[in-house]
Amino acid sequence: MCRLASRRRHANEVFEMSPKLARTALLLIACAGIIPAGGCARNRGVTDSAYIARDVNTLYALAKETLDNRRYEVAAKLFDEVERQHPYSVWARRAQMMSAFSYYMAKKYPEAISSAQRFLTIHPGNRDAPYAHYLIAMSYYEQVADVTRDQRTTQQAADAFGELIRRYPQSQYAADARLKVDLINDHLAGKEMEVGRFYQRSGQWLAATMRFRNVVEKYQSTNHTPEALERLVESYLALGLPQEAQKAAAVLGRNYPGSEWYQRAYNLIARHMPRAATQS
Repeated sequence: MCRLASRRRHANEVFEMSPKLARTALLLIACAGIIPAGGCARNRGVTDSAYIARDVNTLYALAKETLDNRRYEVAAKLFDEVERQHPYSVWARRAQMMSAFSYYMAKKYPEAISSAQRFLTIHPGNRDAPYAHYLIAMSYYEQVADVTRDQRTTQQAADAFGELIRRYPQSQYAADARLKVDLINDHLAGKEMEVGRFYQRSGQWLAATMRFRNVVEKYQSTNHTPEALERLVESYLALGLPQEAQKAAAVLGRNYPGSEWYQRAYNLIARHMPRAATQS
């Protein structure tokens, strides 16, 4: 009787359900909650691997209950089962997004990316597409390594956020994406600076110059730019290119006249090119 009453309640709720899908994880979870996960489902017991054929209502309710219990990876696999066993049901599309979110919460970022990308491949024009892009970008972002390690994932995060901003500039995720891009650019600039300083210490002045120029040209809005310009002055002087050093110092003076990096650059120019320093 409990199961029959549960199914009747669900049938009524499906016909009343709004077609608007959730745009955030909280809304997705709230929307998923309209499937009853009450006493009947709770008493059945949940196992991690018993993915036998089940009706869509029971399977979705079990996935939702597992998610509520913060067993994120198990929930993700159950949502995958909803899509696999009932690909044409009204819940299959929503299960794809819930799977991506659950994998993200489980810190299974490659799986989260794969699920969200599959959703976008099948439903490219869906109103939840911005959120799918956001999940992909955040999954890369959560894997960003420190500046002493390879930055491939950092660049992937930057590209994914950039794609989100380009496609959906007015979406509710765009503002956070822009903030994340600024943080990522600062991170990438820090990596360039770390490598450039290493080259300087090794006496590889030309290689160092290329790294510092990357910072000035690609990441000029970051707080690494003043140091990069001063390091360019050092490197150009070491390479015997005083005119280039003076140009870098002039740019530093125009944009950061009160910084310690400009003072250091000015002192270097004064020692190597006293006449130029006097004229400036």
